[in-house]
Parts: sequence; C-alpha cells; structure tokens
Amino acid sequence: MTVLTRRTLNRTLLERQFLLERADVGAAEVVGRLVAVQGQECNAPYVGLRARVSGFERDELAGLLHDRAVVRGATLRGTQHLQLAADFGLMRPLLATLFARIGRTGFGTAIEGIEPDEFVAAVRESMTGRVLTRPELGRLLAERFPGRDAKALGWMAHFLVGLLHPPPSGMWGSWWSRGAVPCVLAEEWAPEAAREEASAGELVLRYLAGHGPATVADVQTWSGLTRLKPVVDALRPKLRTYRDEDGRELFDLADAPLANPDAPAPVRLLPNFDNLVLAHRDRTRVITDEHRRVVMPGYSQVLPTFLVDGFVAGTWEVSKTALTFRPFERLAPADAEALHAEAERLLAFVTDEDAPPRTIVHA
Repeated sequence: MTVLTRRTLNRTLLERQFLLERADVGAAEVVGRLVAVQGQECNAPYVGLRARVSGFERDELAGLLHDRAVVRGATLRGTQHLQLAADFGLMRPLLATLFARIGRTGFGTAIEGIEPDEFVAAVRESMTGRVLTRPELGRLLAERFPGRDAKALGWMAHFLVGLLHPPPSGMWGSWWSRGAVPCVLAEEWAPEAAREEASAGELVLRYLAGHGPATVADVQTWSGLTRLKPVVDALRPKLRTYRDEDGRELFDLADAPLANPDAPAPVRLLPNFDNLVLAHRDRTRVITDEHRRVVMPGYSQVLPTFLVDGFVAGTWEVSKTALTFRPFERLAPADAEALHAEAERLLAFVTDEDAPPRTIVHA
C-alpha cells in the first residue's frame, strides 16, 4: 500500500481547499467543495473565502445568504456553519442524535416529563410563518409549558428542530460584537434544506472530495458523527486506500489526484475556526502538536492563523487600530515580506471606507 508523506498530505489538502491557488469560480462552488464553512463568528467565512476565491468580495457571500443559496445553521460538531441549502438538508438528519445528546447534557431538565414529539410539535407550531430570536421562541414555549426555564426551552428547540438563521445573521459586521440571532424553520426558509433521511455514505464521499485522503477518525472528528467505520467499509469498492507515515489507513476518492509535495504554497491568512485546522483528528498535516496548543488555547477557541510554506506558522488578530501577527518563530525575510503584503490586501478587504486606517504590527 502506498505511503503518503506528511508533505504530500499537506499539499493535497491545500489544493483541494483552494489554498495553493485561489479558485476562479464563484463562492458557492467553493462552499460546496468545503461542504460546510465554520460560521460561529459572522466575519470568519468572508475571510476564509477571500483566502480561497479569486476576486472575492463581501457582497458575493451576502447575496448568496439573501438568495437562500447558502444558509447559516448548526450542523457539524453542533456548531454554526454556512453551507449550501441542500447540504444542510444532508447533514442535519444525520446529526440528529448528536444534537439530542448535546441538548440533554446542557438543558435536558427543561423538557423532563414532556414527550419529545410533543415538544417538537410545539416548537414547529410556534415557529410556523415566523422569524423569531431564540429568547422570543423560549418565551413562547414557556407559555406553552408553564414553570419551565424559557432560556433552556429556547436552546432545546435549537437542538431538536432544524432551524436556520436568516439575514441579518451571517452578514458582515463588527469584529467585536454580535446581536440577537433570528431563527426560522429550515423547510420554510429553503425547502431543499429539509430532509427526513440522508446517507452517511454520501457525507463521507463529500468530505473526502474536499479534505481527503483521511482516516475514519478524521471524518468522525470533522462531522461529530461516530461509528463510521462500517459506513467507510461499505464504500471501499469506490475508494482508494493509502497509509500515512504512522501506518494509519487513509481513504480517498478513487479518481482524486494527489498534489505534488514540492508545489509552492503561498502565504495565506485564515480566520478563526477555519476548516483547514479543524477537519482532521490528526492535524499535523497543517500544524504541529506544539503549535496547535497555541492556536487552540481553550475550550471552543481557535485563533486566526497564517500559513507559510503550507503550514500554520503563527496567529494574527485585527483590532480597531491594527492587524497584529504573532509568528511562532522568526520568519525568513522573504516570508515576512510576503506576509506583510498579504496583510495589506486583507486590511483593504476588511476595512470599511469610512473607517480609520489600521497599521500592521509584527509582535
């Protein structure tokens, strides 16, 4: 069995993620390749798409959200993502058990004694024909189920019913604040976002197209699903297998090419929670374990990163006055120059016309 080096895996992942060369296609096609773009912070998908799409402008993603071609809702790992409406429909049924478990862990006492079907029916009745924030929905449910905590009821609704967050949710906004999030029934906002059943095998194939070659554990880490080995085993006739340098079995689409391990990889600035650093259990194809602990310093925290020669080489942050880099090690002069130039382009992208200019700081 062919053994793939870490550098081959690195360049192949970068190529499939449009990070070796920006794609000359629309943002919707790139979102589809990635399957889901982490959208916990509203500005992050814009920065991530800018790193991958040639000539990308903020209005393009905003237009896709308004047109309902791309939707924002909770899917992979129980967190907020942007994805094509049909892909939300693919994922949400598969993740129902995960969402139910998360809900029971955090807010299960809120519906103790209530039949789950009765609660779901009450949520749908309360939401039908409406756009409500989660607190508004919680208060309506508290009227239906007196004596229960409204906030907890709102969160349980979020976990048990397929809800989407329409604009202004997902619009470009402040880096430092978030407002109340509107919610709407998925089937009312975008009918293709609602499915009763979906295939885990289809999801695995979609993942490999944008993130392979990968192990079963990688797919499970990315998705939040468990017990995928039988699913992958059933797909073996359609897949090609490899080994990594540690002997782990890797799966890939049979016709998916591998990238040249010596291909040049340009400097790229990625947002917090970017797909590149979260899509595998073994993340050493893009970041060392030592550096991963810096990028992910706490629970549910993944800092913005920058790539040098295809690997995470430091973190960055933007404030009202500056874009600050924190490299892990001293950069070669050519790399520092390329990083500075890319930072200037990013600042032009993120800074509104009436905002004061920001400086670039190398900490």
